[in-house]
Amino acid sequence: MTGHDDSSLVRDCVHGRPQAFDVLVDRYYKVLFNVALRIVGDPEEARDITQTTFMKAYEKLHTYDPKYKFFSWIYRIAVNESLNTTGRRRPSEPLDVELAARADTPEQDYERNRLNQTVQAALMKLTLEHRQVVVLRHFGDLSYRDIATALAIPEKTVKSRLFAARRQLCTILIGGRATT
Repeated sequence: MTGHDDSSLVRDCVHGRPQAFDVLVDRYYKVLFNVALRIVGDPEEARDITQTTFMKAYEKLHTYDPKYKFFSWIYRIAVNESLNTTGRRRPSEPLDVELAARADTPEQDYERNRLNQTVQAALMKLTLEHRQVVVLRHFGDLSYRDIATALAIPEKTVKSRLFAARRQLCTILIGGRATT
C-alpha cells in the first residue's frame, strides 16, 4: 500500500480501510514535525502539533478535495495548528535538540548543533509570516505554488515574503545577531 498515491490512500481510508491512513502518517510525519518545530521552536509542542494535525486530518478526511494535493491540505492544517500554538504563548528559547541521530564525530555533532541553534535563533527573530515561508520552502521543500496553497496567499506574496525573509536572515546571520 506504500506505493499508492495520496489520493488513492485517502479514498481507501474514507471507504473503510483506516490502515491506509497509516501510510500517510508514515509518509508525512517527519516533514510536518519539522515544519511545526521550526515555527514553534519547541520539540514537545511540535510533537503535539503533529499528532493533532493527523487527528484533525483523519476526522476531516471526507472534506478533502482530491483535485488539490493532499500534501498541501495537511500542511495547511499543520501550519494552522502551529500558529494557534504560537498565538497562545510567548516566543520560546532557541532550539537545542538534534533532530536526527547520526554516526558523526563529537566535533561534527557539536558544530551541527551549534549551527542548528544559530539558524533557529535567527528564524525566531523573523516575523511569523516570514518564518512560515522560509520553513515551508527550505525545510519542507515546498514549491512556491504549494506554499501559496498551504498558506492561502497569492504566489507573488510568497515570493515577496521569501525575498524579504532571506534578506533579514542574511542580515541577522552575517551581522552576528543570532545569539545561541
